[in-house]
Formats: sequence, C-alpha cells, structure tokens
Amino acid sequence: MSQNKFEQALAVGRPPNVVKNFPNSKALIVSGKVIDRACLAKGKCMTIAANGRNLFIVEGTLKAAQRANAAVILEIARSESTYCPTTMWNLARRVDYLCNKLGITVPVAIHADHYFIKKWEDVAEAKAEIPSLFDSGVTSIAVDASHMPDDSNLLANIELSPVIPSWAGYETEIGEIKGKFGLSTPVEAKFLIQGLNAHGLCPDWIALNNGTTHGIEASGEGIQVALTAEIHEALQPYGTSGAQHGTSGNDSQRLREIAAKTHTTKANVATALQMVGWGVKVNDFGNAILTEDGKFDKVPGKGLSEELWAEMTGWADENGITGGNYKKLNLPFERRWQGESAEVRERMAKEVEDFVYNLLVNVFNAENTADYAYDLLIEAGSYDLGPKTERFEDPAEWTEEKIRARAKEMDTDKGPSGDWDD
Repeated sequence: MSQNKFEQALAVGRPPNVVKNFPNSKALIVSGKVIDRACLAKGKCMTIAANGRNLFIVEGTLKAAQRANAAVILEIARSESTYCPTTMWNLARRVDYLCNKLGITVPVAIHADHYFIKKWEDVAEAKAEIPSLFDSGVTSIAVDASHMPDDSNLLANIELSPVIPSWAGYETEIGEIKGKFGLSTPVEAKFLIQGLNAHGLCPDWIALNNGTTHGIEASGEGIQVALTAEIHEALQPYGTSGAQHGTSGNDSQRLREIAAKTHTTKANVATALQMVGWGVKVNDFGNAILTEDGKFDKVPGKGLSEELWAEMTGWADENGITGGNYKKLNLPFERRWQGESAEVRERMAKEVEDFVYNLLVNVFNAENTADYAYDLLIEAGSYDLGPKTERFEDPAEWTEEKIRARAKEMDTDKGPSGDWDD
C-alpha cells in the first residue's frame, strides 16, 4: 500500500457525518458503497461484515484487515444493540478509536445491520430514528422489512429512502417471512429491486433466504450456491450485489463458491467471532464444538482466563442461558473482559484476528481490496461514488396500487413464518 494513496483517499473519502464526528481522525471510515465497489473491482471476492458485538471482535477484525490489506465492514444489528455493549450508536466511535490507536489504514464501513421493520406501524419509528444512526457516524444500513409481505417490504423501503443519505451504503432484504425452510426466488428478488429502481433507488446489496441459518447451529444443507447465482443473475441489470447472511453455518469450500460463482460482496460473520474470542473451539463451519454433556468446549490458555470463563458459564446456568443465547453475555461481561490482564486481552483479540485473516485471504479472496478502494475514492475525488445504475423502470407502473396488485399476482411459497433478528 502506498502511504500517499492512503493520504489521498483519507482527504476525500470520509463522508460528512464522519468528518463531523471525528474531525481530527486518521481513520478511513467510508461509505458501504466503497467496500462493495472494491470487491467488484477485484472480482470473484467478498469481504467480511463482522458483527462487532464486543471490543475484542472489533480490534481483531481491524488488525486482520490491516494484515490482509482488505477493505472491510464492521456492523451491528438493531437487535444486537439491546444485548451487546456495541450498539448502532457507538460502533463508529469504537472503530475510530481503535483505527487511530492501532494505525489502521484500510477502508472500513460502519453498517447498521438488520434495521428490522416487522409491521407497517414500525415505519414511522424507523423514519424518526434512522437519522440518529447517521448522526453517530454510521455509513451504511440494511433496511430489513422482509418480515412483511412483498408489497409492504417494497413500500417500506421506498418510504424510508428520504432519511438514508444518497451517498451511504444501502442493503435490502427478502425472505425473513419464510422462516428457515422457505427459500427466496428470482421472482421475489426482482419484484423488490425493480420496484426500487422505478423510484430511483439502487440498493448496493440484497440479502436472501438462500439456505442460511443465523447462530451457532449447523445449517442443514447450507447456502444454496446455484440458487443464489440464479437470483443475482436476474438482478444484474439493476446493479445490486449480494449480501450473504448466516455464514457461520457453512464450511470454507461453500463460502469460496459463493465468492467465486455469485455476485456476493458482503459476508456477515457474527457468532463465530464471539466464540473464537472467548477461546471456544469451533469447526470449519464456524460452529461451536460442544462437549459430550452439551457444553461449549473452552480451550485452556486461549481467549478468556479459565476463572472468568467459569464465572460466565456459571452466571449463564443461573440465568437459564444456553446455546445461541450466550450472545447475551456480551453486555454484562465486556467490562470484566476489559479488566483481564494485558496478556489475556491481547490473546482474545489475536484469536479473532487470525480467524478473520484466514477468511479474508484464504476463503473470501478479499486480500488487497483496500487498494481498489483507494483508487475508487481518488478517481471519484469524493466520498460519494453514486449509484451503480440509473433509473430505467417506469415509476407510473410502480405506484402503491400497482405494487399491491403485482404482489398478489406472485405465486411463491412463503413457508412457515420466520422471525430472525440478526
């Protein structure tokens, strides 16, 4: 990496809300659009969107990105903001602090993940709250109205577009309504993206229900690569890339195929990072390896101290917390982790760093995407890279009345009701 390129990108690449929050910073916090375009420029690659549930995950991810010279995304979901010390409102501050402390020069986007809208009445609250996220330094958002029927999902995205800056990264989603057994279809995906295009909106990413499972459990058949590629192909004229959720349930080879054979540029990784930071054994799927009695298998001398791990598991048992709900230990225990010895704190971050570095370099093919991001920002001379495609659908064909009518005509299996928060 040329130091000169970093300085040039830093001079133009930070959005106005980032400059306002961190006026003297040397952290290259950029729009999510920049990360997506950098992966597209390299080709056949995706980068990590790491759910920074605690400070050690954020630190380890940033160090791995620097080692790999990779452009990355740090994110936190709306639901995670209720049970983690990292929230949608302080993630930018945490990233900025660590970038400056550690001398991180790779581009990083701050993503508000799964900003969920489960019923139409939630739209008004979202419209009032989303501006506060950008006020705090967020540079990218996922509007997840996919718990609602297709027409309401599309209309919610349109309704919220005025409060999302045009320069910001923007993700939309289909499939949550189906639960874990119903797969997304090209028809549903095209309905959403076509309707958004008619209203002058070009999402950077679309997340699908393509065989993912959120959390620590194995995901059955796993991500359906051929289906994902088929949907992405149908969306190609609209310029929307794929966001892959639920990566923790899929082995390295499946994830390599997603990077190589689909238009995915963003891969969410959450639970696995939490587990490796604590020193819990995980397999190649990123799933925790359990002992014979169904407990998490903590490796002595890795991650947390044995004493604090025993205290955490005891507290979890007392409070009836098991399995995937161990994520709820982040909020009550982060202060204790920060009180561990320097050796323990460093090895917690190091476990995350090594895990993320392997993903970035050996699985996602994201190495050196930082260079592509610098070039994009320098060439644009701006933090705003603009939309990937212009409006070409007729807005007169996508009024609310016609959206409702089109949705009724779609004959797709919705499967059992879903309710996934992160």
